[in-house]
Amino acid sequence: MTIKLNNQVNLHIIPTNKYKTVRIVVRFATPLDAITSSKRSLLASLMETNSLNFPDQVALSKKLAELYGAGFYVSVNRTGNQHYLSIGLNVINDNIAPNGVSILEDSVEFLKEIIFNPNIKNNAFDTETFAREKENLIVDIESIFDDKQTYAAMSLQNLFFSDNKNQKTPSFGDINQIKQETPESIAEYYTHMIAHDKIDILVSGNVEEGYVERCFKNFGFVDREEMETDLFYKQPFKNIIQQKSEVLPVVQSKLNIGYHCDVYYHDDMYFPLMVFNGLFGGFPHSKLFLNVREKHSLAYYASSSIDPFRGFISVQTGIDSSNRERVLRLVNEQLKNMTAGEFSDELLEQTKKMLINQYLLSSDNQRSVVEQYYLFSNIPYADLPQEEWMSKMNAVTKEDVQDVATGINLQAVYFMEGGK
Repeated sequence: MTIKLNNQVNLHIIPTNKYKTVRIVVRFATPLDAITSSKRSLLASLMETNSLNFPDQVALSKKLAELYGAGFYVSVNRTGNQHYLSIGLNVINDNIAPNGVSILEDSVEFLKEIIFNPNIKNNAFDTETFAREKENLIVDIESIFDDKQTYAAMSLQNLFFSDNKNQKTPSFGDINQIKQETPESIAEYYTHMIAHDKIDILVSGNVEEGYVERCFKNFGFVDREEMETDLFYKQPFKNIIQQKSEVLPVVQSKLNIGYHCDVYYHDDMYFPLMVFNGLFGGFPHSKLFLNVREKHSLAYYASSSIDPFRGFISVQTGIDSSNRERVLRLVNEQLKNMTAGEFSDELLEQTKKMLINQYLLSSDNQRSVVEQYYLFSNIPYADLPQEEWMSKMNAVTKEDVQDVATGINLQAVYFMEGGK
């Protein structure tokens, strides 16, 4: 059930008795931009730490304890051409709360405090809080360099989207931009976000729809203009392969490979794309795992993943530096074998069954259900009944997978060589 609270402000109610908790997410969406991604990342840290009436983390924690140990978070992420700042709260159902207390009403008031009363005075965030959270965020981002697998994935993304600053910048922004921000600049951006972002409020749990609507009826948002941004980022294929190598102090070298793909979320060939990825590198029975890692013992790990909102397929491997060319050649051979249909009917059926099992498991996960509902609100044609989804998956043929593989082309190669 979706209720329009204001123009571009929607309340989505997802009643279910599957869970003992109620999950509330307030999501701010805006067109993806490298500079504002940095601002939103810092703003999320500030909003998660305190507010005007909960001026420190002790006061904030005390309030969450009064909500019977509610789980609270503020995070940023992105999908395609859109950037999200999400404020979430997990609380127990009213029907198991003691003394007839309305946890939902108290939770809505808490969220109103966090959203509409940040720790801003005289048009600036509290200086002490700002300095601490800015430093913490910079340290967190710098620590990514220590996680070489994540660093390699980010480096491949930087190569693949080399012509688009917005796409190659991580969802948490750019460290140099964050260093330039001030208590005044983030307070100014907060005001802009509250007034202009598209808002979706999602409530999942054992709730009564009319009661939820009453709780949020006068939440506080005002009308805003429609966001005219296509969710999908479609980058044209380039004949030039982007490549980068660097030597870093790691024992295990990393070879990450990026492929261009013109198949996107829930278009005609989306189901064959999922099956392709499962056979190529998504599961333990995939070609990358069995041939690159097991048969030839050339990789400590080898897998693939798809980003169906940006036409991006990535392969991640951990290898000995001396095996770089052999691994690159062998990975590309697996793609050619997929194009030629060199996979058995048994593996095809096994992959479809595993994807169906993943789908059914996600329908039992409250977080996944909320995220799917949000996605379907933006892409209504993707909201398929369970039987239809499974039917489409079972209908995928070997020829469909070959057709998908034919349209996948090498676009970027990043190599992290282990050294002193």
